[in-house]
Amino acid sequence: MKWASTVSVEPQLEVAVREAGAAIRAQLGHATPDLVVTFVSEQHRAYFERVPQLIAAELRGGLLLGCSAGGVIGGGREIEQQPGFSLTAAILPGVELLPFHLEANAVPPNPDHPEAWEQLLGVAAARSPSFLLLPDPFTFDSEGFLRGLDQAYPASQKLGGLASGGQQPGANALYLGAHTHRSGVVGVALAGAIEVVTVVAQGCRPIGQPMFITKCQRNFLWELDGRPAVEVLQELYEQLDAADQALVRHSLFLGIVMREDRQEYRHGDFLIRNLLGMDQTRSALAIGAWLQENSVVQFHLRDAVTSAQDLEQMLTRYRDDHPGVRPQGALLFSCLGRGVHLYGRADHDSEAFRLHLGDIPLGGFFCNGEIGPVHGTTFLHGYTSSFGLFRRPA
Repeated sequence: MKWASTVSVEPQLEVAVREAGAAIRAQLGHATPDLVVTFVSEQHRAYFERVPQLIAAELRGGLLLGCSAGGVIGGGREIEQQPGFSLTAAILPGVELLPFHLEANAVPPNPDHPEAWEQLLGVAAARSPSFLLLPDPFTFDSEGFLRGLDQAYPASQKLGGLASGGQQPGANALYLGAHTHRSGVVGVALAGAIEVVTVVAQGCRPIGQPMFITKCQRNFLWELDGRPAVEVLQELYEQLDAADQALVRHSLFLGIVMREDRQEYRHGDFLIRNLLGMDQTRSALAIGAWLQENSVVQFHLRDAVTSAQDLEQMLTRYRDDHPGVRPQGALLFSCLGRGVHLYGRADHDSEAFRLHLGDIPLGGFFCNGEIGPVHGTTFLHGYTSSFGLFRRPA
């Protein structure tokens, strides 16, 4: 198995593709790749339809997967707010690639029938495939799709990101093989001699203490530990310093514990969800998730320092949990709200990755939503960096 990744900032797409193609061929020793992953910045939107043809002229034979992007990542560099063309390719001996493009109306309505999913995607759950997924945010129900995939393929890794750059239905481009799609989802199932490990950094830190939900309805949180949730939050706010009080006004989230068998909770044990506001009576908090009574939750804050520390901890944990195991390649699906917007400089997450795991070929893009698991369940995230690490099976 061998991976290669590069990025071009040439403003003319044809020149960018030629430059990136030459770099990939050199890195792969001019061998034919099996998988080619591309992300194309919105500045090239006038030429989106030409991308498959241009790439095929440079890298013949590989399966193309990719999409449009608000910013691209390639060769360990993050290109934002300017033309960018990212190309990542892999030689994957012993790996079967099973591509698919689905429109919203093709998804099985009942997630309790795994056989319908196996027939739709053409791969048996018993093979434990891993999935790379690139949905369009305007025309596809990604969260429903992920729930169905988890039901049908419980042992499989699913990762990816929502196409970005476009502002309305039909504005994004999804690439699969020789075709450019403007809706639905494109993806590939990887089965056989490959292992995919995910690192999901949600970029938050807890404040206050973990509490039980004692009253809720749908996504409305009414009581925590038997007290009104709004009252609990107000009391917590008054205990914070001025800096954290300022963050509460625009960067407050609720973490939902995904490992309730533990007595103590650490980074990665929470699923982070937006706090949307209060209901009209100001008696309940509206959360960006369906809630269940007796779940353990804790309020969280997010800022640049916290996000950086969280990423450091998650990458350090991966390195410590996998001593001596080096991935051959990686993909990064990062939120449009990270990068320069969050850190004030480019390449932050890519540099952290290289610092902890070494100079591994890393491609990816800045997404409208990031796909990755939290304790075995796959979610659509925001403000997150979701890494997929690819290596030979142990």
